Amino acid sequence: MTSQTRPLPVAVIGGGFSGLMAAERLLNALPPDRPVLLYERSRPFGLGLAYTTANPDHLLNLRATQMSADPDRQDDFAEWLARTQFDVTERRGIRVTEAGTFASRGVYGRYLAARWERVVAGAGDRLQAIHAGIVDVERAPEGFVLHDGDGTTRRVAGLVLAMGNLPGPVVAASRYRRDPWRPDTFGSLDPDRDVLVIGAGLTMMDSVATLRHAGFAGRIVAVSRRGLLPKPHAPVAAGHRPSLTPEIRASARKLFGAVRHAVASAEAAGADWRGVIDALRPVTDELWTGLPPTEQARVLRHIRPYWDVHRHRTAPPAAEAIAAEIRRGQLVVRAARIVALSDTPEHAVVTIRPRGTRDRETIAAQAILDATGFSRLAETEDPLIRALLRRGLIRPGPFGLGIAATPGGAVTGPEEGRATDAPLWAFGPMLRGVLWECIAVPDIRDAAGDLADRVARRISG
Repeated sequence: MTSQTRPLPVAVIGGGFSGLMAAERLLNALPPDRPVLLYERSRPFGLGLAYTTANPDHLLNLRATQMSADPDRQDDFAEWLARTQFDVTERRGIRVTEAGTFASRGVYGRYLAARWERVVAGAGDRLQAIHAGIVDVERAPEGFVLHDGDGTTRRVAGLVLAMGNLPGPVVAASRYRRDPWRPDTFGSLDPDRDVLVIGAGLTMMDSVATLRHAGFAGRIVAVSRRGLLPKPHAPVAAGHRPSLTPEIRASARKLFGAVRHAVASAEAAGADWRGVIDALRPVTDELWTGLPPTEQARVLRHIRPYWDVHRHRTAPPAAEAIAAEIRRGQLVVRAARIVALSDTPEHAVVTIRPRGTRDRETIAAQAILDATGFSRLAETEDPLIRALLRRGLIRPGPFGLGIAATPGGAVTGPEEGRATDAPLWAFGPMLRGVLWECIAVPDIRDAAGDLADRVARRISG
């Protein structure tokens, strides 16, 4: 290599929070002459889908003290909130509660945008932010050749897949289906006709807030398999971690039996169940990876929905708004399965089967919002994921939830648990199934440094 030849860059695909964290830490870990490319198809860099909303009722589901993007300063976001000037709408998106301060996703997006500006300023020409969608990847002797949608190709020494939450398959194939994150697609909604939301989790709560913000005053029907709503946060500190013997750790039934027993003991002592769940958070990945595959399958099939509503809690103001909607009869949450759907000239006819029965009910929906989120990797229509699967560069991971990789993110080949020779990594939500905790801001932030160090060692080696 001559002195005029610059080393090939390392590319990060995905310009949301996962991509921002990966790119920032790579700039620190890689030699100063190694460039970093960050690709984002359409949205502002650093924000992704979650943080581009301007609706002040779209609240983060973690306290401000947990949302720092700086791994060395845990209160960075909370301090930024305290010193930043906000307009009237933004101030409405900052809610101080007994359980802590919760900010809107839009306010957090402004925080990330400011951080992105600092990263860009500090990186100089080492960081290239490219607004383009990568549609294909070819293996090359020195790494990969990337193809974007405009026909441009670039050679890179390594590739990090950090696309965040990929869209799932179309659950409701109907011309009345609307994007819950794009209220401009809703059209004029009749307050005397129902809107259907598929799903009852955090995205459903955001969808209800979107509909109300758009002026819809009619009834909303939310349908999910179990009809479970996320629990609200409370002013509770982490409690004592239950004693978990190797025998308990090897069985899904015994493991969650121990958790239920710990919750019952805590409540009998006047403590809150949240303290037990929060005490388990630091070892959740360890517990998950320690379970045999058959026991992991039992967790996903029987336990995960109940765990998620207790673990992934919501801001108290958001929970109160949903409770008020239910009390007024303006939101109906049904535990049911969709068994049929057809379109008429006026609306969609959705047939559901309530949980535990063989009955059938129909819902006439003028609009359908899919709030189910990401499902299995092979079901996504993302063009890059489809191309990577087709070329055999990736394969679905455990239970098809994400990309097959080591816990450190190195993509694995046909031999389970063994990294391929390709300089290819998965990060953040792309590691669903391999890890249990890989989608929240603290998990992504804290994992980015280790990932960057591994990439730097591999590329340098």
